Amino acid sequence: MEKVNNHFVEWHVAGSSRPGETDSGDLHLVQYFADGVLLGVVDGLGHGEEAAAAGRAAIEVLAESAQDPVISLVERCHERLRPTRGVVLSLASFKAKEKTMTWMGVGNVEGAFLRGDPDAVPRQESLLLRSGVVGGSLPRLSASIIPVMPGDMLIFATDGIRNDFLTDVNPGDSPQRIADRIFAEYARQTDDALVLVTRFIHANGSTQPG
Repeated sequence: MEKVNNHFVEWHVAGSSRPGETDSGDLHLVQYFADGVLLGVVDGLGHGEEAAAAGRAAIEVLAESAQDPVISLVERCHERLRPTRGVVLSLASFKAKEKTMTWMGVGNVEGAFLRGDPDAVPRQESLLLRSGVVGGSLPRLSASIIPVMPGDMLIFATDGIRNDFLTDVNPGDSPQRIADRIFAEYARQTDDALVLVTRFIHANGSTQPG
């Protein structure tokens, strides 16, 4: 488990391989680039070494060109992963100067965006997921752009986490506390599992606007 702070985001990841396995196909990426950061979670199909190999290959592609548009990144992953089992994934590219996040998902890595402002409407948004496999059957790709303010939070979770994981989330808690609690209370015992929790922060390290 890791926790990192910088002038764009603070984040924490919690995850593990399927009980009895040493390798996990559920992997994450937090890759900084000029004036932004690429956030991603990939889930190699199945479990074990082959799933982990597919997941690692996807992470390598994403890290190589983190500043590129998310659709281009997924297309590049698709070509690289053809010889593998393939992966499902969700990505979000945050641009600090524009104060926007572009996100998309292929497969079933859940994505949730929670506003830090309690008066924001809507307070919560869910990532539109398109059925398919990166490296296998790729759907028509589409990405959405949403504005981001300091204090807003992004959560990605693989299908090893039960999909009711938002039930007890308190947006005021730290990413570490939220990720660890989701993993402890909602991780299935039959699959690899991973949750990545990210809070967007101001350049001065504050979660408050201004």
